[in-house]
Amino acid sequence: MATIDASLAPGAPMRRTDWLGRSATLCYLAIAAGQLLFIAFILLYYYPPTLSGNFAAWNDKPIITGFVAGDTAGNLFFAVHVLLAAVLTFGGLVQLVPAIRTRWPAIHRWNGRLYILSALALALALGGLWMTWGRGTWLAIGGAIGITLDALLIIAFAALAWRSARARRFVEHRRWAIRLFAVASAVWFMRVGYMAWGLATGGAGIGKAMDGPFDLFLAFANSLLPLAIAEIYLRAGARGTAMARRATATLLIASSLVILAGSAGAWMVMWGPYI
Repeated sequence: MATIDASLAPGAPMRRTDWLGRSATLCYLAIAAGQLLFIAFILLYYYPPTLSGNFAAWNDKPIITGFVAGDTAGNLFFAVHVLLAAVLTFGGLVQLVPAIRTRWPAIHRWNGRLYILSALALALALGGLWMTWGRGTWLAIGGAIGITLDALLIIAFAALAWRSARARRFVEHRRWAIRLFAVASAVWFMRVGYMAWGLATGGAGIGKAMDGPFDLFLAFANSLLPLAIAEIYLRAGARGTAMARRATATLLIASSLVILAGSAGAWMVMWGPYI
């Protein structure tokens, strides 16, 4: 079971016929490719003006609530938010690589601590809850509720991942870490989801104020859908039949293709033009 759980990333041992493990690795690589593009955008677009104190440059790209004149506290919170977002995203990718866990366990432990602390900070004061309800960073109430739900899931899964690691229940810990990664990546999944849907349908159901039926769906699906797929994968790997494992492998391959398409679209529309 530990081998199956670890197969979400490259380097995990697997049988020649273990298509579930291979498809999980493919899905991880698709996620990694898309998240590295997201990190590149954060580093190239947000880091220079943030570190130089030119906060007003955030608004060069359309954003719900970026720089607000006179809102010193809010601007500082947003600054830390964007700086920490790159740390969180990269840390999550590193944490799921089995080779790092087995060859450099100290790096895995310290990166895991930083990842959990970053996830909690972004879920609480610097992200989901304060930025949404304290600063009003939302357009539609459905989106605000979806962000709040995601923040609560991040808090719960971070606590469970930390507790199981402290108790040295490592198989259980990896499961909670995968669940945490799924919900902590919701902001990125939302962008990829919008672009994949836009490419497939031309933007059907997307409202001007993010209040259309697809907007409402994605407000919750950006965390719950990846979490559901992760849960299906974990259960199929632990005790699934051969048919269940094949079906789950097919689901992961399809998810990989959607992620790659959405990531490419996000780079061409949301990220690349602003660098």
